Amino acid sequence: MGSVNKVILVGNLGRDAELKFSPSGFPISTFSLATTDRRKDNDNHWSDKTEWHRIKLLGKQAESLKDYLKKGKQIYVEGRLETRSWDDKDGQKKYMTEIVADRIQLLGSAGGGASRDRSAEEFDTGHFDSGPAPSHEAPDDDIPF
Repeated sequence: MGSVNKVILVGNLGRDAELKFSPSGFPISTFSLATTDRRKDNDNHWSDKTEWHRIKLLGKQAESLKDYLKKGKQIYVEGRLETRSWDDKDGQKKYMTEIVADRIQLLGSAGGGASRDRSAEEFDTGHFDSGPAPSHEAPDDDIPF
């Protein structure tokens, strides 16, 4: 059997999407997504555990979605895990794992309402020619978000 690298997340944006361009002009958008798991502990008290995910969106969709991907907005993301490495300014090897989005669907309004927006849209990034793959440049800082 072959292998599968697929991630599906529904969560809220932790910050507005940031659009940058590679040296060759290829658009790359990054943003953080929070997913929260609510559990009951042994004392019957509810607690929330939030995980933060770094999402990368490539090509034309990175440009077209920049005005929609705002802090607090609830979205559905399908993609694949990708880990990259670089040497920091002190020569230490650093690693970052992020989700490269293949499909994004805008869900509720900012603040994560459970109901769907009337204007909810789906963006399947796998059906578009995104051009050449961008070079993987080291991030501006050592913190992934």
